[in-house]
Amino acid sequence: MVIPQVLTIAGSDSGGGAGIQADLKTFQMRGVFGTSVITAVTAQNTLGVFDIHPIPLASIQAQLRAVAKDFSISAVKIGMLGNTEIIQCVADCLEQYQFSHIVLDPVMIAKGGATLLEQSAVAALKNLILPKACLITPNIPEAERITGTQIKNEADIFNAAQIFHELGANTVVIKGGHHNNSQSKLCKDWVFTQKGYFTLEAPRFATPHTHGTGCTFSACLTAELAKGKPVEQAVRTAKNYITAAIGHPLNIGHGHGPTNHWAYQNEQD
Repeated sequence: MVIPQVLTIAGSDSGGGAGIQADLKTFQMRGVFGTSVITAVTAQNTLGVFDIHPIPLASIQAQLRAVAKDFSISAVKIGMLGNTEIIQCVADCLEQYQFSHIVLDPVMIAKGGATLLEQSAVAALKNLILPKACLITPNIPEAERITGTQIKNEADIFNAAQIFHELGANTVVIKGGHHNNSQSKLCKDWVFTQKGYFTLEAPRFATPHTHGTGCTFSACLTAELAKGKPVEQAVRTAKNYITAAIGHPLNIGHGHGPTNHWAYQNEQD
């Protein structure tokens, strides 16, 4: 039996709810072997982010080199990159190692509001990383920053998706957790492929325990693609996975608590 091997390139979350930690937990639960390249070490918990230490570029390069030389990576998830220099470094390495199935989660703001991507780095992310991604998973605020548009309604979402396609992304998942937040009992996501689009809906849970939802969703997507699942099936599994993770909270911490990474497996059992 060949175990699919995947890579996450992201920041470390000392609270364990997001970033590298959430990715590796998700990979494990979805039956793939996870490797990692850490771009930044953060001091954070459910109450906020208190310190960010970017990893030196030479160390990021060394981590990528070590993983690429020894593992057969079937899919890559990219999360927090932080600044322009790290984005350039990662882009150069992606060009060198030619990984397939790159999923970009354009991490910009932490759940508590801390900035995780410098404003000056947005253009670098858009020009250097996004065109290499087969799939991008922005929430609405992230989609607005990258496309330079305002998203107030569904027509705006379609317009943003078109811009993403023009920038080079094959598949765009615009997550609707920030859309009509107080008016709808459902959380709706829009999935745009080269062939068309479809939507996914799930219950909207009134809970503060949503730390790491974007990381977890994109990590699950990456795992499913690594297993050879078609894009639509991978997205649907990821949606079901994160819905279960939010819907069965762990009630850990005093702020925005982490999601439940084993809830989906428990539902399947």
